[in-house]
Amino acid sequence: PGDRPRASGGTGVKMDSNFYQGAKNLEADLVAFMRDIIRIPSLSSQEGAVIRRIAEEMERLDYDEVTIDPMGNVIGRIGNGPRSVAFDGHVDTVDVGDPAQWDRDPHSGDVEDGILYGRGAADMKGGVASSVYAGALLKKLGVPDDISFYVTGTVQEEDCDGLCWQYIANEVGLRPDLVVITEPTSLNIYRGQRGRMEMEVRTTGVSCHGSAPERGDNAVYKMAGIIADIEQLNERLEPREPLGKGSVTISEIRSVSPSLCAVADGCTIHLDRRLTVGETEQSAVQEIRELPSVQAAGATVHVLEYSVPSYTGLTYPMRKYYPSWQMAADDPFMDTALAASRAAFGEESKTGFWVFSTNAVATAGLQNIPTFGFGPGHEHFAHAPNEQTEVEHLVRATAFYAAFVHKFSHAGVK
Repeated sequence: PGDRPRASGGTGVKMDSNFYQGAKNLEADLVAFMRDIIRIPSLSSQEGAVIRRIAEEMERLDYDEVTIDPMGNVIGRIGNGPRSVAFDGHVDTVDVGDPAQWDRDPHSGDVEDGILYGRGAADMKGGVASSVYAGALLKKLGVPDDISFYVTGTVQEEDCDGLCWQYIANEVGLRPDLVVITEPTSLNIYRGQRGRMEMEVRTTGVSCHGSAPERGDNAVYKMAGIIADIEQLNERLEPREPLGKGSVTISEIRSVSPSLCAVADGCTIHLDRRLTVGETEQSAVQEIRELPSVQAAGATVHVLEYSVPSYTGLTYPMRKYYPSWQMAADDPFMDTALAASRAAFGEESKTGFWVFSTNAVATAGLQNIPTFGFGPGHEHFAHAPNEQTEVEHLVRATAFYAAFVHKFSHAGVK
């Protein structure tokens, strides 16, 4: 969605800016680095090897400072000016799924006809590689004196989006003036997303021998009406501009009983709740609690907590509430982003919104740091077999990031 012209994905647009040509000159090294990090599996809480490879590349490219924080996020800095911008990309991926659905090794990093393949190619090692090489381009073109340029390669996003930035902002103390999320946007500028949260609804009953179920109180039967009410609740949720409709769905159901020859005395359903404009943790919980079936069953509603160690062994708990966010269409940072796309590509990129969730739930939603998104690759390849991104996207994203830093400096937006 969006109402602005999009930068062409073909070769018809004249690409003669210093930013684009500079990025094009780095293409061979950029692609080699991207292939390296695709070849390193990096599931959530198993990202150590790829983090070290990214830190190594930052050091090779002469970043001014490269650190790995206690959670395991890698943070690279170039410049030491008073105005700071961070380009964030998570380095963890989902698993490959059924290997038979892939046409090639999911960790091959194969390049064919200008397309780079592999798990994480779109979601989202492409954004990481391009932002790292934007630092190399800035080194060549010159970093504005008033800018501190950060690249953050962050962990555990696939399991708990935003957790890494809660840690970076609260514990490391890095609070940039702006964050650019480099998740895939098809080279468009994204200014928001729906939020999400995870809840459980639990019913309790009384177990008895399965041969005489009338003696007990079956918790599964008590859940049946709740399941129907939640399906109907999803249909009643109203779209709200500009992020669209929230949603709620049941993603898991489980029960417990003394044995498979007994009436179930406990039942739990897991809810995936997507949040649009104006929907909060409190309002979403209250909607479930007010369902007639929930009240009739005496069911309880719980917001879940994520508490899983990172690959370093650090545990940093977080409630599974990830708020929606948006940047206004007329925000000065959006004007700066559009100016950067003109400088890099010769025309403005289209604007829009993500369907899925990103680390901006923390930067924008919880920390109130201005945030927008721009990344190589396409959202629909995320978590899919034969995941891929165009090499040209990697080059253009690199050019845009460097152009944005210069426009951010000259615009004087704060």
